[in-house]
Amino acid sequence: MKQILTKFVTVAFVGLTILFGVAFSLTSSTYAEDNQEQETEAQKPGTSISISPVSRIFQLNASSTYEDVLKVTNDGSDVINFEVYAAPYSYVYSEENDTYSLGFNNENNYTQITRWISIKGQDGNYVAKPTFTAQPGETVEVSYKITTPDSIPAGGQYAVLFAHTISNPASGSGIKTEASPGMVIYGRGNGETIISAEISDIKVSRNITKETTAEENGQTVRKNTVIDHINASAKVKNTGNLDFNARGILKVEGILGGAYYETPENEARMSIIPDAELVLSDEWEETPNFGLYKVTWTVTAGEETKTEEMVVFLIPPYIMVITIILLTIIIVWIIMAVRKRKERRSRLAV
Repeated sequence: MKQILTKFVTVAFVGLTILFGVAFSLTSSTYAEDNQEQETEAQKPGTSISISPVSRIFQLNASSTYEDVLKVTNDGSDVINFEVYAAPYSYVYSEENDTYSLGFNNENNYTQITRWISIKGQDGNYVAKPTFTAQPGETVEVSYKITTPDSIPAGGQYAVLFAHTISNPASGSGIKTEASPGMVIYGRGNGETIISAEISDIKVSRNITKETTAEENGQTVRKNTVIDHINASAKVKNTGNLDFNARGILKVEGILGGAYYETPENEARMSIIPDAELVLSDEWEETPNFGLYKVTWTVTAGEETKTEEMVVFLIPPYIMVITIILLTIIIVWIIMAVRKRKERRSRLAV
């Protein structure tokens, strides 16, 4: 029996050594191929317009006026006409997808500031939607003001100032091009402010469904594909009356130590306004095909913090198949060896 166990250990050790060698060599090969296939997609030409700044915060009092300037730059090579106007900044819930999407037509108690904003036109009068002209490379300074009423609600007020190009056929092409960059205005009304958050559906997963493209019959087809990438997500709902920053940090460490990935600082924050529920998520896009990792996902929103931990073992399907075949061979070999030993003892006993 001792000889059988010795042979079993030897066969198992050799088999697993070959298995892991194949796994790591194939993983390295995959990394090399991925690096070779990475290409930078060139931006397509079109109407180019930008604004500065991209957001502004105002501390608001009742019966007051606040004046500021928005800079609009024509980054293209053609003369453009554009209009500037204010729109509500809010999120709309979809029962079909169970998600909140950004919208600019939904007015609520937190978008009243939209009606308090007026823009100074080229004739010097403040109106709702004046029109401007910008030469190539020119920056136009657009003055606007916020005039608050005698009574304003406590908490946040949110709007977007859009600089929208007026559609003109592109030179010689007949194609209409438009652009609408916007600056978000965050108003802070006096009174009681409530910062309250709910964190739900916090989870860590070893795979993620992503939209990919593939060539079929000479056409590019979009399809959903399940990819083995370590990822995490959580829903954060603002149940207060003031916006706050929510932050999700995904950390991936080796089970025996060593750091492999952590959410970059500049990608870790998301502003969530009242009555909105948004999804925080991150993924380790360079997840290898093979490994054992400790994954930590920490979500902080307002005064709430939740953490989810998980040990993730990644193994390619072909390695799993090889493992099952190898184990099956070893088990069958052991069974046959044990039977032969019993038969030999039976013959000796006779």
